[in-house]
Amino acid sequence: MAVTLDQTIEHKQHTFLSRLLGNQTFWVVIAVVLACVFLSLSTDSFATAKNLYNITRNVTFVAIVALGMTFVIITGGIDLSVGSVLCLSSMVLAVTMHAGYSIELGILAAVATSLVIGAFNGILIAYLGFPSFVVTLGMLSIARSLAMVASNNTVVFQFGPDHDKLLALGGGAWLFGIANPVLYMIVLALLTGFVMRWTRFGRHIFAIGGNEQAAMLTGVPVKPIKVAVYMICALSAAIAGIIQTGWLGAVTTNIGTGMELQVIAAAVIGGANLAGGVGTAFGALVGAALIEVIRNSLGLLGINAFWQGTFIGGAIVLAVLFDRLRNIRQSD
Repeated sequence: MAVTLDQTIEHKQHTFLSRLLGNQTFWVVIAVVLACVFLSLSTDSFATAKNLYNITRNVTFVAIVALGMTFVIITGGIDLSVGSVLCLSSMVLAVTMHAGYSIELGILAAVATSLVIGAFNGILIAYLGFPSFVVTLGMLSIARSLAMVASNNTVVFQFGPDHDKLLALGGGAWLFGIANPVLYMIVLALLTGFVMRWTRFGRHIFAIGGNEQAAMLTGVPVKPIKVAVYMICALSAAIAGIIQTGWLGAVTTNIGTGMELQVIAAAVIGGANLAGGVGTAFGALVGAALIEVIRNSLGLLGINAFWQGTFIGGAIVLAVLFDRLRNIRQSD
């Protein structure tokens, strides 16, 4: 029986709607929008320009690192060291500039430090077969310790001759009054999305996460790519650390503590699958946005801030449950 044009269009619309309703990121976007509407109606301070400015700026640090974490999660790995890498990179930047060197040299030193750590993690995981959980858990402690050694566990708040340049880099608003960290986040998200969707490297990381053995048999350079994704993740932590240092105007050895939970939560809530093979740049941003809206709303609604971990942990469990139910439905 011939298929009519109307039937074809109806089938495509049905397929699109089904795909949209089955997309975890879509529901997280809905949750963010509903939360913002509720908070706008129930409080006088949420929808103010100052609060929205703070929310968008605060979300960027977790979002930027979540972009790098998404690469790792897509390959089926995990990186628990990002908070400590952020701290160490920030401290290397601060100590270098405090010693009188330029901001360019400080940033170069911070980036180089992160890439060395990422390469170290990746080589142990890809070439020596160490579990990513164990390697990055160890690096979590090592990097934090090195940050303490580098600064003698003191606060660094003087950044030498280029002090004002660093503060402008992280705390300024160069375009249309939008905070600089937000602009960096948007650019990095677009770049990440492009790499994931339109490059051979992006196709390879999804292939590795989907089936590593099959990817290897088809000629995908699995080991070098796995090293590269851990370097990208560490680099994203360094970028966030550089920006956050300019925003805060000081670096302590406590910066980034516990950040790994928020970053992993952002990626997972946004649709990344911890088993590998699934994840998007947009999902990482949306997940980070939901976490920041939750954190912001607790104070506005007069809820004890200690509940933050409960809400974020609950969101992770719901995200994994959603993914599990979707997989069961597709297998039926």
